[in-house]
Amino acid sequence: MSMTPPPASEAGSTPPAPPVPLSALLARPDLGLRLLAGPEDVPLHWVHTSEMADPYPYLLGGELLMTAGVQLTDPAHYVERVVEAGAAALAFGVTPVYDTVPAELVDACTRRGLPLVEVPPRTPFTAVARALWRLMAEARLHELRRVTEAQQSLAAAAARPAPVPAVLGALASRLGGRAVLFGADGTESAAAGREVPAEAARALRDLAGVLGPRPGGPASASGDGGGLRLAAYALGGGDGLTLGVATERRGPGDHTVAGVAVVLLSLLTAPHRGADVTVRDGALVRLLLGAAPAEVAGTLGPGPWTVVHARGGDGTPFAATSLAAALGTPLVDAGTGAAGTGAGPDAPDTVHPGTVRLLLPSSAAVTAQEGWTLGASAPMAATELVAGEAQAARALRRAEASRASLVRHRANGFAALVDRDEAAAYAREVLAPLSDPLAETLRVWLSLHGSWDRTAVALEIHRNTVRQRIARCATLLDRDLDDPDVRMELWFALASR
Repeated sequence: MSMTPPPASEAGSTPPAPPVPLSALLARPDLGLRLLAGPEDVPLHWVHTSEMADPYPYLLGGELLMTAGVQLTDPAHYVERVVEAGAAALAFGVTPVYDTVPAELVDACTRRGLPLVEVPPRTPFTAVARALWRLMAEARLHELRRVTEAQQSLAAAAARPAPVPAVLGALASRLGGRAVLFGADGTESAAAGREVPAEAARALRDLAGVLGPRPGGPASASGDGGGLRLAAYALGGGDGLTLGVATERRGPGDHTVAGVAVVLLSLLTAPHRGADVTVRDGALVRLLLGAAPAEVAGTLGPGPWTVVHARGGDGTPFAATSLAAALGTPLVDAGTGAAGTGAGPDAPDTVHPGTVRLLLPSSAAVTAQEGWTLGASAPMAATELVAGEAQAARALRRAEASRASLVRHRANGFAALVDRDEAAAYAREVLAPLSDPLAETLRVWLSLHGSWDRTAVALEIHRNTVRQRIARCATLLDRDLDDPDVRMELWFALASR
């Protein structure tokens, strides 16, 4: 069995849509594309057009790189650099520079296994890009529908007389594999779905054993075994139970679907759960709407739990519900500025209007969500959720100040030692000479450790423009931007604005 940590969902690392296979573009008769080298099943994440002699600094990886070969002088070296940058495929447009795709380019792509596509003269590059974005939008819509239907199926299963086997059965059916609930000792408590080979069953049990109730241990893990894709998730009920899933493939939305099942199974298998679930549900609602955690901790369970504060969304009445579903929790308060939960010196005085508050078992991963800014607390017991509210609120403020999509609580960060209002006033004074475009360029440049090329790519401007703006910042601020102390001070100022 090989084991890897679950893929991180970092904002900006992948687009907010599933990739599209190159074969889907090749199948479009209106484009007239022709595959000259390499496989046709590679996934495409982006489209990028470049006539640079060396496009390496401007590629993010996973692109369909399109070029007419304006500066193509050494095809072998060009292909080598494109492959090193991680591009998925190369599309070459014939005319006006070349009448046909150069044979040397075809040979180089064949040797390196890089898919090479011929774009006919009648097909503009923009048509290819538009077709890919449409295919990605269709794939995203299909995935959203699949996840929504799976969530509804899991919720319906949880309401049945034997909810745990029903949820496992619904999960196995939706993912097309096997779902197993393991006890703390590694024994199989319940299972559903098709049988898997003995090697895969052993590998899944071993993977589940990596998790468990150890404080600070991993909440999920993934790997391969017996020819299947494996994943394991620790439940949040406090008994050391683990959910294991074995499937032939792993789709983009499978982790979200499994996350919903983890939350439901955590609630269903909690040791304090009785027949009268309305007592528990009522306690959860009271907690989210402002009751002191000590009053409901006995009903909620020991945890640990993670508090999340969020702002953003698309403005629809269902935005908060969709966010909760994406994070895999039904415990959400979409109030418009109610008082913070409980009382105490660590509790926030108020919750900013428009803030959505969520409560997740620590085994449920908090990941960045498109259109939302999130602040997450450290995992903690139910009796400590007042402090969790304060941590999530501070993390959300830092996320908004630094324009990050997700910020997690840092227990001993220097920023937590500085009064927020004083820091903001000082930041306004220090950064007053800079216009908004200059300040934004400086922020991105500092965040990328002074890289001219990466800053240019991030801001979609030329690297010389970056140099000119940074030089202008140094002049207006009268600071040496090569001094690490100056860089640190300016970074905190930009994050505190």
